[in-house]
Amino acid sequence: MDLRRLKMGIACVLGIVGCSIPARAMRELPDTLYTSVADIEYHIEVLDTVTSPLLSGVDDLYLDAPGIFTFRGSPYRDMTHSGTLDSIPTRIERVWVFRTDYDDRETDYGVWGGGSGWTGQPVYVEWSEELQQKQRRSSKALTSAFGSREIIVGSLCGNVYFIDYESGRASRREFVGKNPIKGSVSLDPRLNGNLYVGQGIPSEDNKIGAVVYNIFTHEPISYYGRDPEAWRRWGAYDASAVVVDDFVLRPSENGTIYKLKVEADRVAIHSKMRYRRKGKGAAGIESSPVVYKDYLYTADNHGNILCTNINTLKPVWCFDNMDDIDATMVLAEEEECGVVLYVGSELDKRGSSGYCYFTKLNALTGELIWQNKIKCRKMGSDEKPVDGGMFSTPLLGDGNCEGLIFTNICGMGSSDLGTFVAIDRLTGEIVYKTRLNNYAWSSPVAFYAPGERMYVFTGDVVGNAYLIDAETGRIIFRRTMANNFESSPVVVDNSVVVGSRGREIYRFRIL
Repeated sequence: MDLRRLKMGIACVLGIVGCSIPARAMRELPDTLYTSVADIEYHIEVLDTVTSPLLSGVDDLYLDAPGIFTFRGSPYRDMTHSGTLDSIPTRIERVWVFRTDYDDRETDYGVWGGGSGWTGQPVYVEWSEELQQKQRRSSKALTSAFGSREIIVGSLCGNVYFIDYESGRASRREFVGKNPIKGSVSLDPRLNGNLYVGQGIPSEDNKIGAVVYNIFTHEPISYYGRDPEAWRRWGAYDASAVVVDDFVLRPSENGTIYKLKVEADRVAIHSKMRYRRKGKGAAGIESSPVVYKDYLYTADNHGNILCTNINTLKPVWCFDNMDDIDATMVLAEEEECGVVLYVGSELDKRGSSGYCYFTKLNALTGELIWQNKIKCRKMGSDEKPVDGGMFSTPLLGDGNCEGLIFTNICGMGSSDLGTFVAIDRLTGEIVYKTRLNNYAWSSPVAFYAPGERMYVFTGDVVGNAYLIDAETGRIIFRRTMANNFESSPVVVDNSVVVGSRGREIYRFRIL
């Protein structure tokens, strides 16, 4: 069920929204440099001087993609894919478990093992008969389990796995990687076979970077390692890439935004923009980029929320959200406030206790609409503290919860635990708080029962799975079902597919 798309379609039929406006006409957002970027130092480098940098269109390529192809399913990161239930749900049951390899190498950053961690959301794809036949001809990696519905997931062991959605068996041979994958892989929505994978930790000869695999030929086609010109030395890629027109937008933890051009058999850097606050070091970008028309939105480790013009890679506006931002922003088009961004910070650089700044911004100008300072604290011991605040990407409410937005907050108040919160989108006030058994980095997802009644699935870091009535916050079902749910799930029909730290990828059914 996809209520947002259904309502948009009805509005188009009725002539309520401007659905007949050509994409090119809709593209022209102001090429403005607001005063908020006066404190930003940036450098743009164009490597491809032949290809035009201008977008020829801004159609949402993910809107009609047969599945969930990037983190949270769309350039808005608004997880429009929702589950459908036949009745009021009462429980969660396991359908299958898939086990990955386990990497026991000791790195400078610990042992990473297998399964998947933050953010670790799988890709889900429904292959047409034509594309199934094409892959059977072009790839020798397929197994007998390959079929029309496939899960693709990057693992902390460094490999990328392919799983038949129905049976939980390997649908093709894995890609073997050398470094842990922490972020969410992204499949090109134009169905050219390109899979964008970011490495999260250097464990092989201190090399780290971004990989492009082609799953039709089962071959790597591009690799980008450390950038010697970057203003930050850490070269990981946790952000999930997003495709706009003929370009792939890929921020890095080295403080650089890369604009890549997709060619027939490779992906090449077209241009790049590195930036930092004047007088400060560059910050890494771990959260996934958001796109609206020809504007790109990124959030970084220093709390900067930056809007960039995709055509020129020039900054448009910048907002200081006070602390490290790892949770991905969500963009929404609202009748009351226009085009807006929702974003929340961690408690990282501002002491052991303080606030998560949950903020709503005008996405076109960067102006503050509201900000809720949610009191929180760091958790764990003084020797090994865990940051408080927001790591999960918020979930927009719909149906009987239209007007709400939901997220998980770590260490809320004076607790070492997690809290699932519902917030009024118009005022920013907390509507209710539901205490979890432990803190949660995994992002919540939605299911809808008859009458457009909304229910939420989420998990915590000790492996509890929760089913929550989104209207009231009441926990309907809670059970320990895995080792550690850091990863975010994808929703298919009445099921979720989600990874756990350790070695497991699960499919759970909501009943």
